[in-house]
Amino acid sequence: MNIYKPEITELLLLVEKEYGKPLRTTTDFDEFSLHLKKILLPSPSTSTLKRLWGYVNDLHKPRIQTLDILARFIGFSCFSIFCDYLKSSTAYNSSFFSTSQIISKELSPGEQIEIGWSPNRYIRLLYQGNCMFEVKEVKQSKLKEGDCFETTSFLKGQPLYLSYILRDGMRTPPFIAGRNGGLTLLNRI
Repeated sequence: MNIYKPEITELLLLVEKEYGKPLRTTTDFDEFSLHLKKILLPSPSTSTLKRLWGYVNDLHKPRIQTLDILARFIGFSCFSIFCDYLKSSTAYNSSFFSTSQIISKELSPGEQIEIGWSPNRYIRLLYQGNCMFEVKEVKQSKLKEGDCFETTSFLKGQPLYLSYILRDGMRTPPFIAGRNGGLTLLNRI
């Protein structure tokens, strides 16, 4: 079991961000490996990078030397210093925050709310009880009138994650509203 799994995942995301593009294909890994060889010695092989990113299935635990090299690529002296940074950085800590919200259980069946998000999306919802909502009016959204979904709350400025939409008696895959910027409109009507 790898005790550094979340740290490694974050390291790989930051490496891709620093590199300027995602690593998804054999060519991507070949080019990145060459890029590392130009600026860092030693540098991991293409096959090592593919294993680390999960491009090829391998149960080997990554070597700390490989993680150190990638940490140096993003500006840290070694992987353990990178891990210390993650533990102390406020960007990665859980925290309480303040925002406008509507909590489903505080509504009465028959009440309506409206939500919106960029760009110009608008939905009017009817609360049915038990955290269930029905879409009554739609403007510029993939949701349709008559769709139903379940959620415990709406938070202004945060995306709305729905595990499914009930459409024509069938459950859709998960849906996200306001992926970029969250809900911009949140009102009880």
